[in-house]
Amino acid sequence: MAHPKKARAPEGAGSRRKRRRRPPGTSPGTLAVEPHWPRPEIHVFAYGAEDCVEIEVHDPAEIPDLLQKSPMAWIDVVGLGDAETLQKLGEVFKIHRLALEDVLNPDHRAKAEEYDEHLFIIARMASTPDPCDTKQVSLFCGEKTVLTFRDQPGDCFDAIRQRLREGRGRIRTGGADYLTYALIDATIDSYFPVVEQLEERMEDLEEGVLDRTDRGTVARIQKVKADLIRLRRFTWPHREMMGVLLREDTGFISEPTRIYLRDCGDHVLQITELIDSYREMCNDLVHVCLSSVSNKANEIMKVLTVIATIFIPLSFIASVYGMNFKTDRSPWNMPELDWYLGYPFALAIMAVVAVGFLFYLRSKRWL
Repeated sequence: MAHPKKARAPEGAGSRRKRRRRPPGTSPGTLAVEPHWPRPEIHVFAYGAEDCVEIEVHDPAEIPDLLQKSPMAWIDVVGLGDAETLQKLGEVFKIHRLALEDVLNPDHRAKAEEYDEHLFIIARMASTPDPCDTKQVSLFCGEKTVLTFRDQPGDCFDAIRQRLREGRGRIRTGGADYLTYALIDATIDSYFPVVEQLEERMEDLEEGVLDRTDRGTVARIQKVKADLIRLRRFTWPHREMMGVLLREDTGFISEPTRIYLRDCGDHVLQITELIDSYREMCNDLVHVCLSSVSNKANEIMKVLTVIATIFIPLSFIASVYGMNFKTDRSPWNMPELDWYLGYPFALAIMAVVAVGFLFYLRSKRWL
């Protein structure tokens, strides 16, 4: 009998992206693209100290002429769905085949590597709707050019584009390394709104644990903890990446720009410390939640135990008077059965015993 096919999970929030894996033994530097990836769109910011021109390029062969007419250029490539276009870009900028292969791996960890013609950097950009939906930004820093690759539209670089258009700050005169710093700084700062969102969720969970604990509280805490673990897995490699940029003497990062990169390193450290502290808070909230549930169970068991303790002697008395021995056979066979107030007498004994037990339990501070 044929087995039914499993339904494919819908793409979007809550669905995990399928990891792409090359077949074992594939030649190094193989450019493999996914069919569903969008075709590359090449946006060029050609700028200098006096002006800035935005151009959309359809053929990578047009880029060398643009670079000759402008002191600096930022080439932003959005979409990785055409291996031929990417190969042409690699030939224009003399990108190593292994670096292009890493560009096409959207799940790569953050890193920094130096080649002869450029400095290759991979960073991961966060997104506020889904804290674990990070996007890879591949960046090549040359002497007069900065080349960036992203697989999907949407980024955190709008403020940088606006600064280039308006000429604010030193971004037009700082060189390619300063633009590289600005892009890395924007990428790292994109984690702060995500961390703040997780902090708000933590505060809501903390209030819920203190006010009322239900079955779903622990599950919600574990969901936040899982998001924090995945987010830390993305942010932690940035520390190593920043260490390479700050410690190693590369020819593409000047000393004035290295000072700005120190601030990025501080931001990465701050983000990872916040994530670690929130993970500890999650563990504490789970313990508090479980302790609260345990305390409630103890209170319930305490009440039930008190009730059972009181009714055990009452049940004994009721069972004794329920044996119905005939009084005409012996004067010891429950003469109370013939009393006029025998029934109220038995109830009074039960009341005295119950009240006595209550006073005893209170004197022992068990109530």
